[in-house]
Amino acid sequence: MNAMRWLTEDERATWRAFLHATTLLGDHLDRQLQRDASIPHMYYALLSTLSETPGRQMRMTELAEQTKITRSRLSHAVARLEGNGWLRRENCPSDRRGQVCVLTDAGYDELVRTAPGHVTAVRTAIFDRLTPEQTASLGEISRIIAEGLHQPEDADLPWMR
Repeated sequence: MNAMRWLTEDERATWRAFLHATTLLGDHLDRQLQRDASIPHMYYALLSTLSETPGRQMRMTELAEQTKITRSRLSHAVARLEGNGWLRRENCPSDRRGQVCVLTDAGYDELVRTAPGHVTAVRTAIFDRLTPEQTASLGEISRIIAEGLHQPEDADLPWMR
């Protein structure tokens, strides 16, 4: 018979601390981006992801996979960002059914305007609190967790390299 492996007291405390920290971090970053750009962190992640791609564009399905956003949630986010003039959708030249999401110049300018505040929020919340050794450990631990959870389609994500 297969016995359930419950978390030890130390594992449970670590899990709860991790969950609490990630929840607080998400809230902290959302507040900063709402204040500075009137968008949630997820929308910023879309702009940032597109800014790093050739031509600042990506197929919608690939963008959904890379950012781990459902297609319906991505469609809603893109519609909102289109309303701001920061993104636009175009028909995919290689697939009549597909669409490409393009970061506009205005979207790129907004990302450049917002990035310093976001980096400061990340630095203040995480890196200013850690030693260089702790930062290296956090990176290693995060990569190990991500590699254990990744799906085959995730293999090309830049943070997995």
